[in-house]
Amino acid sequence: MGKKLIFLDIDGTLTEPGSNRPPESALEAVKRAREKGHKVFLCSGRNYGMLSPVLAFGFDGAVASSGGHIRCGGQVIYDCPMTERQRRQALDLLKENGIFRTVECLDCSYTDEGFKEFLRQNAGQGGNSELLRWREQIESSLGIRPMREYQGQPVYKIVMMSRDLGQFAEPKRVLGEEFAFCIQEADSFGIINGELVNRQFDKGKGVEAVCRHLGVSVKDTIAFGDSMNDLEMLEAAAFGVCMENGSQALKETADWVCPGVSEDGLYLGFQKLGVL
Repeated sequence: MGKKLIFLDIDGTLTEPGSNRPPESALEAVKRAREKGHKVFLCSGRNYGMLSPVLAFGFDGAVASSGGHIRCGGQVIYDCPMTERQRRQALDLLKENGIFRTVECLDCSYTDEGFKEFLRQNAGQGGNSELLRWREQIESSLGIRPMREYQGQPVYKIVMMSRDLGQFAEPKRVLGEEFAFCIQEADSFGIINGELVNRQFDKGKGVEAVCRHLGVSVKDTIAFGDSMNDLEMLEAAAFGVCMENGSQALKETADWVCPGVSEDGLYLGFQKLGVL
């Protein structure tokens, strides 16, 4: 088969959510595919700093911050942080509407100090300790710092959390022309998660940018993802794969559903698609 460009989401696809260590089977699949001459890229909502521990396992580049920062073979080929006006307006509006924010810069992320108290108050009876342990693990493994340490660095994306979908109405009205609100259904704790992403980029445009840079046809691309923030990536690629542990909505749009991340899904997917 011809040489392929393979794009992998991380959390829920290459690794368990919040982890920086892929299963050995996934690492073997990536290694063998690259030995066959295919190129493998991370394509994630994580910022570049959050990608660094995973990149150390051996990849050809990364589409970071949902497409806002792209590196190929060590070279930055695209970089699009928010403008100063956009950053100030977005942060102020979200705060005014009671939405908790995690701002993602190039190398580090910062989250509102009141967020953990919000979790304690809203996780539900018996769910506080579990949710707080999960959040503390995420913050530790991904290097998320408290907002008081934020010094105004350029922001690529804002992760949002709230209890009430109605809190997003005013920010959407004001910011919707320039930013996409990627809102997920309430999780098992009843908390709404979302991402504020500049409309100038997305993961799918990131796939296309890498193809242009390398002079490779989009017809020679494969993408693996698990959630609706991977939709544009799967739509842009010639063949889109959703993990079995992924969202039902993405499964319905994917070309194929492979076994889950904890069931050697990537290795089996690479094997089935003939890149090993």
